[in-house]
Amino acid sequence: MKKISAALVLLLLLVGCDYRNSKNPIPYVKVDFTIYPNDVMYYRLNTYGGYEYFTGGVNGIIIYRLDEWTFFAYDRACSYDFEEPGSWLTVAPDGLRLVDSLCGSTFNILDGNVLSGPAKWPARKYNTYYDGMRLRVRS
Repeated sequence: MKKISAALVLLLLLVGCDYRNSKNPIPYVKVDFTIYPNDVMYYRLNTYGGYEYFTGGVNGIIIYRLDEWTFFAYDRACSYDFEEPGSWLTVAPDGLRLVDSLCGSTFNILDGNVLSGPAKWPARKYNTYYDGMRLRVRS
């Protein structure tokens, strides 16, 4: 009986442990679109470290290309002041951080975690799937 109880407690803990987004104030918005990153229209995504801004999500979406097969997609909404007009995450000139235009919070472009500023929650990250031609971005 103790083994069954312990297994149930462990299962409940594992199911309810998505701490990164469980209390994130940025609302959930359904995102599902496909682009062709090697198309000349997205020429900035043709190089490693390149990025593009897209519509969708709460305040828009940033897609960042790390290497040949790895893309990251983040909502441009800052977890601190996303409801304020003019609050947008942009890629910093160094290409390694996302910066909020109003509160100054900075986020790591590789995982969305807060680096500095008043924001307490990471940037909202979307799932990406790349098959060598098409990049699908989904929530």
